[in-house]
Amino acid sequence: MEYSVHVRMNERLFLRDPEGSELGRRIVREGIVLFDEIGFEDATFRKLAERINTKEASIYRYFENKHRLLVYVVAWYWQWLEYQIIFQTNNLIEPREKLERLLPLILLQNLDVLATDNIDMRALHRIVVREASKAYLTHHVTEDNRKQLFKPYKDLCARIAGLILEYQPDYPYARSRASSLIETAHYQTFFMENLPALTDFDKDQDELLRFMRHLLFSSLQAGPDSCKVNL
Repeated sequence: MEYSVHVRMNERLFLRDPEGSELGRRIVREGIVLFDEIGFEDATFRKLAERINTKEASIYRYFENKHRLLVYVVAWYWQWLEYQIIFQTNNLIEPREKLERLLPLILLQNLDVLATDNIDMRALHRIVVREASKAYLTHHVTEDNRKQLFKPYKDLCARIAGLILEYQPDYPYARSRASSLIETAHYQTFFMENLPALTDFDKDQDELLRFMRHLLFSSLQAGPDSCKVNL
């Protein structure tokens, strides 16, 4: 099924809205492909300009640097993923079924990946797995946070935390479980591809999904009393 998703982005992420012109949309689309192909460290606006046959200065009119472009595409992904969770769980009644539907979405499994402006969601997912932490592991993270550049990730985690609390209302660590669930999925995916000694899944996404299910439900089914520690 083909559909279009319009994601409204924080205006502080860009100098000029890339959604407002064909060049801006190409910068985002091809920036994703470039980050995916050669990695964030080796990517430059000069290489991106050559790729889309424009001047390097034209890209700087939209984004002040490549880090801000990275934050933009990662934030775009988080908002897109939250929309998918809403869309995929909206008609479900049972809280456990909602959580079961959530897990493959985090891993980008069993999903039609067509999206707005022909963005390659598989490539963007790989970028998020490899590069997303670089969006906030910076010396200026506090200032970026003040500008609400990470709000899409916070909103996504709040959405997942809400589903967790539907299933286990007394669970005291819903937001922590939500964010750790996402980070575990991404780190384990990265380890499977690059550091296999740190994982047990041998590039087996189905086994990783079973692990994610175990990680989530074993902690929730243990009940709130098991979280108490006597000191």
